[in-house]
Amino acid sequence: MYKKVILIIITIFFIGCNSKAPVTNRDQLILISQTNELALGEQSYKEVLKNSEVINNTVDAKRVKEIGRKIANIVDRTDYKWEFNLVKNEEKNAFCLPGGKVVVYTGILKVAKNDDQLATVISHEIAHALARHGAERMTTGLISQGVQLLGNIILSTQASHVQSTFNVAYGLGSQYGVVLPYSRMQENEADEIGIHLMFQAGFNIYESLNFWENMSKDSNQSNEFFSTHPSSQTRIENIKRIIKELEDKEGKLPPRVQFNESLGKRIY
Repeated sequence: MYKKVILIIITIFFIGCNSKAPVTNRDQLILISQTNELALGEQSYKEVLKNSEVINNTVDAKRVKEIGRKIANIVDRTDYKWEFNLVKNEEKNAFCLPGGKVVVYTGILKVAKNDDQLATVISHEIAHALARHGAERMTTGLISQGVQLLGNIILSTQASHVQSTFNVAYGLGSQYGVVLPYSRMQENEADEIGIHLMFQAGFNIYESLNFWENMSKDSNQSNEFFSTHPSSQTRIENIKRIIKELEDKEGKLPPRVQFNESLGKRIY
């Protein structure tokens, strides 16, 4: 029985390795179809708006829409129906669901002090959607469940306490050894893709460093090892590296670059 499970997992692995993340070109294992992913994004978005207080026609709501559209304009995704909404919520957060559905919480405006810093947030969330990080995490969960099932099948002839010990150990090992580091890697990747989006859309990418400085002063962060997100300081160092690579490639960058048609829609 367990030989069949191993064969299924191996087959899924090779079938699924058919995607690359934008900018970084990292190979991805994604088993969720884009059609299903977009449908899930649309459904989740409707639920979010239904249960949220959406803010319309204020200065900040218009800023969110304008900044979002500037970034979306350099992304070549005809299957995305972009929407940008500001929602009343004191959490310092934002997200982009598959299909280009972006929600920004009012709480993030306390640390995003200007349009370029707000563009840092929005471009980062758009990057998550472009890189299909949600579908990738769902795939990781499916594989993790399959491996745990295989372990239980192999240990099915053992005493019950052996299986129980395995499940506890596996749960902790997969959480801290795979899931959390993998999530932190996706966050760093979204930062990198986001900086490129900001640059191409004409925003001041140096302000991304100021945004994360603001975040580090404003929030109490747990130990990075136990977190799904890198620390603000880790992100700052990573973004400095990305900016340095852009400087080496493009020359010294002005405070606000202009949109370059030759760069736009090149890799997305």
